[in-house]
Amino acid sequence: MLSTKDMSAGTGSTKPVIGVGNHKVKINSITFDQTPYDSDAYNVTLHIESEPVAGEFNGFLKDMNNPNGERYAGQVGRVRFSPYPFKDATLNNGNEISRDTEVLKAMVFLSEVVGKRTQLDAISANTIEEFMTACNGILSETGYINACLGAREWENKEGYVNNDLFLPKRSKAGMPLEAIDADNSNLLDFDRNDKNHFRPMIKTESAPVSGGGFEPSVSTGSDFDL
Repeated sequence: MLSTKDMSAGTGSTKPVIGVGNHKVKINSITFDQTPYDSDAYNVTLHIESEPVAGEFNGFLKDMNNPNGERYAGQVGRVRFSPYPFKDATLNNGNEISRDTEVLKAMVFLSEVVGKRTQLDAISANTIEEFMTACNGILSETGYINACLGAREWENKEGYVNNDLFLPKRSKAGMPLEAIDADNSNLLDFDRNDKNHFRPMIKTESAPVSGGGFEPSVSTGSDFDL
């Protein structure tokens, strides 16, 4: 079947950045990132890579300062664990939401997907930052999993439209992550017409400040801060 969804204009080759939809991915690392607009709000970010791409493919450099260095074999991207940052909050009904508790529950879900719940339960940390550092060591590089990737579109300074990737919220409709060999699959099917999966760009909307863009960051020494 012919498709242009992963092609870059002009070259015809597969884009080095992963897009929305259902994919088989591996987690290269996990970061806990403070949002620049709110010191109390954090994003759990999965730095993912697809299966190796066959044929004509030029993946991002793992070290952008070494032009002759190793490149990623698959498409890569940064995916926020939730469409919204984790933050302490009080709902309209008076119920209180704990940032740290919600982060812990998210990591329980991820650990069960990758089969590392016992190792997760063995973590003992004084702060959520310490806990997430330990999670990175335990829950990263555990093999491929199935994922449903949603996104919010945004336009950069050059006028290009990019995807700010996130995992759609878990619901009765299904889960955004699932083990490859899961029995009775309950993985969400990506639906571009579902606002919980995809939010098209609105011209008045500014670029996200949550690190969802995919322009190389020179200070990190890596195209994707992976």
